Amino acid sequence: MDTLLTNQAGLDAFRTFLKSEFSEENVEFWLACEDFKKTENAEKIASKAKMIYSEFIEADAPKEINIDFSTRDLISKNIAEPTLKCFDEAQKLIYGLMAKDSFPRFLKSEIYKKLVNSKQVGNQKKWFPFL
Repeated sequence: MDTLLTNQAGLDAFRTFLKSEFSEENVEFWLACEDFKKTENAEKIASKAKMIYSEFIEADAPKEINIDFSTRDLISKNIAEPTLKCFDEAQKLIYGLMAKDSFPRFLKSEIYKKLVNSKQVGNQKKWFPFL
């Protein structure tokens, strides 16, 4: 799944699949966390953390992710002074959910089959390590 998440065509297909399952917030949260961890400016860390929190973590957030109470509570307590690691546990949970649940279904989906077919040249597949 790591390769899929770093390959634009694969990521686009996976996002389309997740949208069809009404769970695109998972990959959007994961990508937001990856971007957040690259932030260097302290002010931007605070503003990005608040954006991620309000969009994905807080109760009734527009793209609320499915994480356990203790993880959500810990983030809520630490959001006033966020660090680059403040979403790590939630990100691991969401990655695990995608890897165990969404990704296997994606590999059986029509969206995945179309991706595979679009990457074939004649009878040969182009190099796609997750195919």
